[in-house]
Amino acid sequence: MQALELTRPGSFRVADVAAPGAPGPGEALLRVHRVGICGTDLAGYLGKMPFFSYPRIPGHELGVEVLAVGEGVTQVRPGDRCAVEPYLNCGRCYACRRGHTNCCEHNRTLGVMCDGGLCERIILPAAKLHPSARLTFEQLALVETLAIGCHAVDRGAPAAGEQILVVGAGPIGLSAIVFARLSGARTLVMDVNTERLAFVREVMGVPDTLQVSGSEADLTALGAATDGRLADVVIDATGNPASMARALQFCAFRGRLVYVGITAAEITFPHAPVLHRRELAIRASRNALPGDFRRIIRLIEDGAIDTRPWITHTSDFAGLPAVFPAWTRPETRVIKAMVAVPNPT
Repeated sequence: MQALELTRPGSFRVADVAAPGAPGPGEALLRVHRVGICGTDLAGYLGKMPFFSYPRIPGHELGVEVLAVGEGVTQVRPGDRCAVEPYLNCGRCYACRRGHTNCCEHNRTLGVMCDGGLCERIILPAAKLHPSARLTFEQLALVETLAIGCHAVDRGAPAAGEQILVVGAGPIGLSAIVFARLSGARTLVMDVNTERLAFVREVMGVPDTLQVSGSEADLTALGAATDGRLADVVIDATGNPASMARALQFCAFRGRLVYVGITAAEITFPHAPVLHRRELAIRASRNALPGDFRRIIRLIEDGAIDTRPWITHTSDFAGLPAVFPAWTRPETRVIKAMVAVPNPT
């Protein structure tokens, strides 16, 4: 069968790989219909993703169809359409035993630490499948992106009446905005890109946006927008070490800072005048939990999340290597790119 393999940074090739056989106990054989492209894939292409290794078949935002199931599988059956929870956890480590499967000590994320879904068929543990009879394959492929933002907001634990600032209005930031608004907190968004801020205002309906200048004016503007309180919760979705260091300054006294973006660089910030004096909490947010996937599917089915504005760019399987470089450039205005995978009979 065909797969798209990233052989090294900046280089895709169409590869012929062995088709999977029959699923084993607890497994399902899947036909991949749609693959969403996320920041991890873009960073892997650019050689900037610290968890990425080569060669690799990318793809972890998947809309799939169940073709066959192995012994003992009862939660899905052939014909089901599913979203995929792409974090392959061991189930035995201390984190897994406490239910924190998203940060398993031996986690392998599809398309990052092991081969992913930019291929025609794949076998996965059936427990990682979340079915919906109502969602399209495109919507199912969006669930994982939304789950990252869902988990990040949960890590910040905003309450109604609090103020939450999302820094970075890329796809992960946008997914955090969705759940920040659902929390009942007042949502503010900060980004350097005026077009992304326009999308936040005009499409997502968030009026409170601030353009990043990289100067003290950013803090002044946030103070003015929050009656001097600053933000109870700050979610930095940039992956930019300079932004991540500055984000602490935007936190209110007793505030919480959540890092959902990833960087390989060290981050430094003042301890006594900011972190200690304000008694701030810094939290990481990694991956998502099974309940996040189930919640998001219900919210899309019920119309509480509108997925229509999300998919701005598409490609077929064969055309992806040619268009992918453009998707890494901000001027292309990609919110979410979606790849259609061929389905031979």
